[in-house]
Amino acid sequence: MRDVVRDWPGVREVRVRLDSPLPRVGGAADVEGDEAGSHGADGAGTTAAGAAPGPDAADTGGAEGPLVRATALVDLVGTPEVGDEVLLSVSALARGLGTGGSAGVVAVPGRLPADPPPAPGHLVKARYTPLQAMVLGVDEQESPAHAALVDADDLDGLPVVVADLHSALPAVLAGWRAERAELGLAPGRCVYVMTDGGALPAALSRAAAGLRASGWVDAVVTTGQAFGGDAEAVTLHTGLLAAKHVLGADLVVVAQGPGNLGTGTRWGFSGVACGEAVNAVSVLGGRPVASLRVSGADARERHRGVSHHSLTAYGRIALARAEVVVPRLPGDLGTRVREQAAALAGRHELVEVDVADLDEALATSPVRLSTMGRGVDEDAAPFLAAAAAGRWAATAR
Repeated sequence: MRDVVRDWPGVREVRVRLDSPLPRVGGAADVEGDEAGSHGADGAGTTAAGAAPGPDAADTGGAEGPLVRATALVDLVGTPEVGDEVLLSVSALARGLGTGGSAGVVAVPGRLPADPPPAPGHLVKARYTPLQAMVLGVDEQESPAHAALVDADDLDGLPVVVADLHSALPAVLAGWRAERAELGLAPGRCVYVMTDGGALPAALSRAAAGLRASGWVDAVVTTGQAFGGDAEAVTLHTGLLAAKHVLGADLVVVAQGPGNLGTGTRWGFSGVACGEAVNAVSVLGGRPVASLRVSGADARERHRGVSHHSLTAYGRIALARAEVVVPRLPGDLGTRVREQAAALAGRHELVEVDVADLDEALATSPVRLSTMGRGVDEDAAPFLAAAAAGRWAATAR
């Protein structure tokens, strides 16, 4: 290991000289997901490590091997220091992937992490992998919150905004906070429920860390195989119930962690979980608010206007009725979005929401806004659509 790039809670990003040239494996020409390295210093996660994949631009290494950035989850593998020999996984890096396309520290053989102290909890996440994490689930018997959740099955109308991409999280919160302020209300308690469709470790979301530090997010709940939140839950259902009954949420945002897997097929993408999330919120008596994935700049036709991800997840998978927020975007893009969203009208309630002044709300975000490698200046539509969902969630029904 040559040097430390930066630290944030649970993560150390380092530069490592490989002991051999990086193998190159053919990659898909049309890879889904957030583009590599697009979230910058504080942004809504795209490349999980926060840096462009591939060899460091300043040093390509030659015959020995390139200098690459790598991410260490310090609680799992230990804290690498300058001079340490580390074992890396470079498969995603060699493949040239966007999201997650960086090296990962598997072990620091000469500096192993300390054994965790004895503690309650038998909930295993990243199960049956060498790096599985044993955590205390908020819903398991040893948890102090177990009594509150053992018979809980009602969200009592709690607004829950469901979004496809992780990058929607700060934008939803910006819209919520702006509308609450307009109504003369405090922001209330906002909880992010992270599903396991993208990155599994919550620590890899620098957006969530920044939102927590700024007070925009009061707690993170990691569900399914995702881990590292303020509360751990076995399922999305208990994660939602914990947000309500344990964490006192006034708003919940459900989205996958950094990263998004897609294949260009109708059903093969991680965002199908949005439809399942709508069902979960509904069966628990919550208020499902569906945020549309929208773009005015994506080069792929299937993601222009309303993404096929949203049309499939909400139009085919969501069996329960949701409030689908259709942003009133200007011009031809706005017309296209309204026409595409109309296909969802038979199953859901479509609500058109004005986006006036939401650009000002987005400018207050404490973390950088970026999705698919594009910021607000390059493609404002994704963020305005997410902020419109937050604005609508803040209105009483």
